[in-house]
Amino acid sequence: MMSAPLLIVASSLLFAAMAVCVKESSAQYSAGEIVFYRSVVGLVLMATTLRLRGISWRTPVPGMHLARSASGTMALCLWFYALGGLPLATAMTLNYMSSVWIALFLLGGAVLVSPGRGGVDGRLVAAVLVGFAGVGLVLRPTIEQDQLWHGLMGLMSGVLSATAYLQVTALGRVGEPGERVVLYFSVTGVVAGAALAAFSGGAHAHTPRGVALLLATGFLATGGQWLMTRAYATGATLGIASLQYLGIVFGFILGVWLFDDPVTLMSLAGMACIIGAGVVANLLRERSRPGDAAPTET
Repeated sequence: MMSAPLLIVASSLLFAAMAVCVKESSAQYSAGEIVFYRSVVGLVLMATTLRLRGISWRTPVPGMHLARSASGTMALCLWFYALGGLPLATAMTLNYMSSVWIALFLLGGAVLVSPGRGGVDGRLVAAVLVGFAGVGLVLRPTIEQDQLWHGLMGLMSGVLSATAYLQVTALGRVGEPGERVVLYFSVTGVVAGAALAAFSGGAHAHTPRGVALLLATGFLATGGQWLMTRAYATGATLGIASLQYLGIVFGFILGVWLFDDPVTLMSLAGMACIIGAGVVANLLRERSRPGDAAPTET
């Protein structure tokens, strides 16, 4: 059995490879189609897993699953759209902003619960500010390439990913198995992907290369998800969450290697700011909320 750090490193690599497949298939398919086929593969694999493990589809908290699946599916659609028009590392970095957004949500909650009582952690404020400074640096090259809209969609995917993470945490606290959470997420992805594909012009003709990319997207996403879940189940949450940012590094390397993505000091500095802010935010959350559940989807 691989150790937790190796599991999360392998998971991050699979997610980066999945992003490559999404970017490549975006030349042939719409974001809705890619979400649909990725979700079909995930649904089949998760349904098989639940059957083998004897886990029922029935859930006592359908409303919580609906909320989590809706936010996660919207995040996935926006991220796949951003991947089609942004440098690989930029799209991945904006999606990995989820930890910084969670920190901002926590700050907002502290202000509402205890206004004027010193309930806001200054270190968390600093992490959020550094994270958003990083966003400005990362987006600066994309603005010059007329990719602002894709950048905004990538940024929004990070917001929705943060919301989905908090909802997964709540589902874990009420005892919902991760396999069931992912199953319903896949069901929602199938429905939303089909609707989005129909709205954006319907299905495109398949080619052997296109089918291979779609299948690879589904298998890589599911494999990365399973490895990540195993890593959080067996390792220290803070260390695992920090190593997960290797996905940005892998995305940067693959983007430069496969797509000749531009390398600028500004974008590198922005990525460093976001990674640092995310690690600090995870550290502070780990100290204040040691019982948080692990995410089962990225």
